[in-house]
Amino acid sequence: MLENKVVAVTGAGGGIGREIALLCAREGACVVVNDFGTSSSGEGKDAGPASQVVAEIEAAGGKACANLASVTDSSGAASIIEDAVNTFGRIDAVVNNAGILRDRIFHRMNEAEWRAVIDVHLHGSFLVSQAAAPHFKEQGSGAFIHFTSTSGLIGNFGQANYSAAKLGIVGLSNSIALDMQRFGIRSNCIAPFAWSRMIGTIQAETEDDKRRVERMKSMSAAKIAPFAAFLASDASKDVSGQIFAVRKNEIFLFSVPRPLRSVHRSDGWTVETIASELLPALKPSFHPLQRSTDIFSWDPI
Repeated sequence: MLENKVVAVTGAGGGIGREIALLCAREGACVVVNDFGTSSSGEGKDAGPASQVVAEIEAAGGKACANLASVTDSSGAASIIEDAVNTFGRIDAVVNNAGILRDRIFHRMNEAEWRAVIDVHLHGSFLVSQAAAPHFKEQGSGAFIHFTSTSGLIGNFGQANYSAAKLGIVGLSNSIALDMQRFGIRSNCIAPFAWSRMIGTIQAETEDDKRRVERMKSMSAAKIAPFAAFLASDASKDVSGQIFAVRKNEIFLFSVPRPLRSVHRSDGWTVETIASELLPALKPSFHPLQRSTDIFSWDPI
């Protein structure tokens, strides 16, 4: 499915990114394995994870190169695409998977924790995508695969930074899809359900949280890879601007915000009429405050 394609995967030293890199290589792609080698909270640097994935790909007869740059740095993000073009001659797909967590309840979150998570997830996705865009435009093709989360799409406790970044990625993806459609370039999002090093940092204090973690452990990161590889392939040429979720053997298509109801007054609104007329009319359509687990309440299939 990916023969003669070149795919760059960020955060590919472990977890979901690693599985995507390995599968893309098995499907025939040349892979740029990007990983800064940090901890799940974004600290430190280690060349080992990216190099190990490259070694696995090469041992299986595939082609890959390691890139150790941080996606938060514009020159580092550009080097990911440069390595693809200089080593393999082109770039066909970008998988924006790199991420960190710094979870804390909103009123206790400090600015550094906010900025660090936004920087890796949202800013990093923008920088890597922008570096690839001129190459995609010139060749008249290309695929962006961005990783969002149900923490942003639905909601979660203690993740204001992560949720904001992940919902921001949806807006970024949609804008890319609209802006670059005329050049044959597509952009989509995946919200993954999978056990990974990053998810493993979640604190399970209540019995419900413990059951949630045990449920997550049953969902392998390898289950996410086929859909990402599909979106990188020519088979997805008519798929753009969409939001998907992958949960073990389940694949979901998410809705996007659209108007639900409207109320009109020919003489305009006052504060009083908003309270007395508009609120009672719209309130039945208000969505409840929910977490991802409230929506995905059944065991993964």
